[in-house]
Amino acid sequence: MKANYTAVMKQDAGWWIGWIEEVPGVNCQEATRDELIESLRVTLREALEFNRSDAIRAAGGSYEELEIAV
Repeated sequence: MKANYTAVMKQDAGWWIGWIEEVPGVNCQEATRDELIESLRVTLREALEFNRSDAIRAAGGSYEELEIAV
């Protein structure tokens, strides 16, 4: 499943800092805008995979997965 997320970015004191609006805790700081975008992509991917693994582990052996559109 491919989804789109919103990056909120700004330059502050020579650094680029950014957050992913839809996922709390996904934020990064880099020297350039391009580096920030890539860092946010990697961090978001890792956070989603961690959350997915955590949810499956919490569900135990028998569970159902269902895509939900909002």
